[in-house]
Amino acid sequence: MSLRTRLLILVIAAMLVPASLVGLRFVQNRTSEIDAALANLAASADDIASDLGEKIQGTAQLHYGLARARDLDTRDKAACSAFLSDVREEYPQFTGILTIDPDGRLFCDSLRTNRTLDLNDRGYFREVKNLHGVVALEPVFGRLTGLSVLQIAYPVRSETGALKFVLLASFNLNKFAEFHHKRLLAEKDILFVDARGTVLAAPKDGGWSVPVGGSIAGSDLFRFASGPDGEPFREITDRGGRTQIWGVARSPAIRKAGLTILVGRSKDGLVAAANRRLYEDMAILAVASLLLLAGLWILTTVSIGRQVGRLAAMAKCLGRGDLSARIAEPHPGGELGGLMRLLNSTAESLEQQRAAIADLSHKLSQSQKMEAMGQLTGGVAHDFNNLLTVILGNSEHLADRLAGNEELRGIADDIATAAERGSDLTRSLLAFARKQPLRPREIDIAEQVTGMTQLLQRTLGEHIESSFTFAPDLWLASVDPGQLATAVLNLVLNARDAMPDGGKLTVEVRNTSLGESDLDVNGEPRPGDYVMLAVKDTGSGMSSEVLGRAFEPFFTTKEVGKGTGLGLSMVYGFAQQSGGLVQMQSEPGQGSVVRLFFPRLATSPNEAPSAAERVAAPEGHETILVVEDDDMVRAYVENELKALGYRVITTANGPAALDVLRRSADIQLLFTDVVMPGGMFGPELARQAVQLRPGLKVLFTSGYSQDPVKTPDGIDARILTKPFRRKDLAAMLRAALSEPRR
Repeated sequence: MSLRTRLLILVIAAMLVPASLVGLRFVQNRTSEIDAALANLAASADDIASDLGEKIQGTAQLHYGLARARDLDTRDKAACSAFLSDVREEYPQFTGILTIDPDGRLFCDSLRTNRTLDLNDRGYFREVKNLHGVVALEPVFGRLTGLSVLQIAYPVRSETGALKFVLLASFNLNKFAEFHHKRLLAEKDILFVDARGTVLAAPKDGGWSVPVGGSIAGSDLFRFASGPDGEPFREITDRGGRTQIWGVARSPAIRKAGLTILVGRSKDGLVAAANRRLYEDMAILAVASLLLLAGLWILTTVSIGRQVGRLAAMAKCLGRGDLSARIAEPHPGGELGGLMRLLNSTAESLEQQRAAIADLSHKLSQSQKMEAMGQLTGGVAHDFNNLLTVILGNSEHLADRLAGNEELRGIADDIATAAERGSDLTRSLLAFARKQPLRPREIDIAEQVTGMTQLLQRTLGEHIESSFTFAPDLWLASVDPGQLATAVLNLVLNARDAMPDGGKLTVEVRNTSLGESDLDVNGEPRPGDYVMLAVKDTGSGMSSEVLGRAFEPFFTTKEVGKGTGLGLSMVYGFAQQSGGLVQMQSEPGQGSVVRLFFPRLATSPNEAPSAAERVAAPEGHETILVVEDDDMVRAYVENELKALGYRVITTANGPAALDVLRRSADIQLLFTDVVMPGGMFGPELARQAVQLRPGLKVLFTSGYSQDPVKTPDGIDARILTKPFRRKDLAAMLRAALSEPRR
């Protein structure tokens, strides 16, 4: 067999595997495109449901404002209708706005029809009569207009709570569906159906056969739409043999209102584009393969022995794992030269990949080390907070009992001071472990730093020159102001210690955008928009070895007794827990710069929770159920509460607390730890307890929580962080007990 034939057979055999992989990749791309299009159907339905939810919320706010309008608080029907007509002109999304008397009869409406209607048979009217301050919803066909609308009813009550009248706005579902149909560029069908299967808004074209007002009850589409949550889309074939893919919105609020939103698309149209791209890619692959084979067949007639020998030598080097080997210039023209260059490029790429894998392995090891340290420090801080709670509380008792003995009173105060210092250490540990309870607020970071300027300058001393640079039009960020101040102070203190003979410190705040090439201290990319806070000094700098360990807890280059080594670890944990990242650059003799990046605030956050109120008389008489798994902490809390005048019942876990609630009726507040053994944490206990006892007040306490404490819906609850003093416990208890019921 000739060398040319053997080479061609070898090339063909070698091409089979990559060609198969490329073909498989093309097929996978087609599948991915189809999956993305399917997911987009459900996402489009959810977007429409979300928009409708916003419209409902806006209508509720409109009702709230209209309920206080003097023009509606009248028995002049004509004046009332004229006022509502003017309001409706401003809000064309409503087919009508009207008021209903408590007896169910229409009083006035924006259409000025002067008709007499009895609305007692409407579900929304029966529901809204029992509501206070919230709206009732029902999709129907309007009696005045005949259009499909979402009725949004709001009860207007007197100061005594008596129902004065009901405000009703009829939201036009047809216009709403047409708007989103245009927004989706008419590529998808939009269908609104009520709980009985009645069509409220139907596709305008595409072969849809059921008109508005018709019913799809009993069809496969309605069974899918009204089925339990979990299946986002389904393929449905109608009676005419047309196959469509439908996605359904799974918004609980919209479903509760009796409305189902579906978005559909023809199956043929959905897969046609993906199929076309698949055929084009496969054709390109086939043509490229044929051209390559033809070129090789021609070129193999030329003398290729030496070139094949060079290729063989290169292949042997690669086979031995020598990725530094290269085929030296000059390279022949044509496919052989291209193959040589390809082998060189492949070797270079593999060499880069090997280096990248080694780098990733190092980064993974560093990340795992930091995570393991975080788990360890978080657990240690949790146990210490329990111990410090008992130590701090009992030291307060000793100080009170020994008020007449100055020497022993001083010892008790020293114990309390040591406990508070221990509490500061545990807060730093929790900051590194990213498990500290944060209170983020929408703040201007530059404004926060400006307020610290005098403190920072006094901290630095006169031998260090300081400057502060703030860029204009800074974005807002959601950050805990207290923890931010602590982080900045830690960075400034480190910079001061690095400049014992004087120097210059610069604090800068500006907006910045990070890309894939911008890495944090763990070597991970975090692209996005951020507000950057940088602290730069001209101090002694750090070696690469010290720089690699700078953020480890308890690592410090300072003398014994000059620092805990928790400053930078706290900064690292705070930035990570705030959703941001940290970068650090330093060289010996060149100073250091630490940059903190906090995510740009895209939407307005919820209002920050208010601090616990301090009450003048913290003592009480109510009955409190205490749930705490630590025996010493439980005994301490029980003694403190009894000393404050409360009646106390204690349990060690959630199931035991629920048993107490089932047996005892006279319990006003549940005081529970967040993290407890036995499979039931504090939030779940609170949820079940409030179901057993509506109106029960809840106060959480925690040394730390693996996740932020999430208060179950409908429960008024506060959190008291361990360790705590007697006055904090008393004040928080009174604040929780005094909280008005929702």
